[in-house]
Amino acid sequence: MKQTKAKPSSGRTLKHSGFLTAIFAIISLTWISPLLIVLLNSFKRKAYIFKNPFGISTASIFDGFEKWMAGISKTFVGFLNYSNAIKKTDFWHSFGYSLFITVGSVLLIVICCSMCAWFITRVQTWWTKLIYVFCLFSMVVPFQMVMFTLSKFANMLHLSNPVGILVVYLGFGAGLAVFMFCGFVKSIPVEIEEAAMIDGCNPLQAYFLVVFPIMKPTVITVAILDAMWVWNDYLLPSLVLNVNKYRTIPIAVQYLKQSHGQIDWGAMMAVLVLAILPIIIFYIAAQKYIIKGVAAGAVKG
Repeated sequence: MKQTKAKPSSGRTLKHSGFLTAIFAIISLTWISPLLIVLLNSFKRKAYIFKNPFGISTASIFDGFEKWMAGISKTFVGFLNYSNAIKKTDFWHSFGYSLFITVGSVLLIVICCSMCAWFITRVQTWWTKLIYVFCLFSMVVPFQMVMFTLSKFANMLHLSNPVGILVVYLGFGAGLAVFMFCGFVKSIPVEIEEAAMIDGCNPLQAYFLVVFPIMKPTVITVAILDAMWVWNDYLLPSLVLNVNKYRTIPIAVQYLKQSHGQIDWGAMMAVLVLAILPIIIFYIAAQKYIIKGVAAGAVKG
């Protein structure tokens, strides 16, 4: 008579999985808690941002529902902070500059660096290898080593405007972008391009019609990383741009001060929410490509 082995109980596995889920949920909430606190305080009166930054009412729930609701109406001012922030920072002009610089820089980096990586990978000469080494070297050079020289040259070359700074961002973003694109291009069979050439395509047509669509995951990954970098960047625009004429959103936030150095913290919280909202929406819309693109661009080859 054969003995049957007892099947392992799944109850312990489910309990273990539930415990890990709870732990990671707590870690996730802790990680995003600063954003939630900023969002909460962006609707509060200025007096209660410091007085009760983590609460939603001046009264306790044990004081009764009516007093608790009255405390909420006393604490919050609705969208008043947002309207004040938009007026004080000239938000829409700053938003326009940030949007133009971010979109323009990302387009330049994606198009120029993907073409450069394709050329470096397909044309194996000593000087293409040297270009690749220079791109890798630019990734390890700290920005602080070159920022004063950069600001001087940007002023000399008349790059202190929203169009000129696109060239500066292209230079600083080229290292990582070329590295990721080179890794992905190595995984694309050369026979695909040769077939396009046989069908009558010239090199540019073969690249834009055949190669570039295949690089979609890496293109979106590079676009996400660079968009978050350029949109949130404060140091480079403050060094290069003429801040008296052109202010991106991070610079506008820095200048949100009243007389004697006082800060309207309600407006500050509101403009911070407005600043991070577009890039969060962009990231959520394109996040499914980022792991695929990183794995394809950094591991292969």
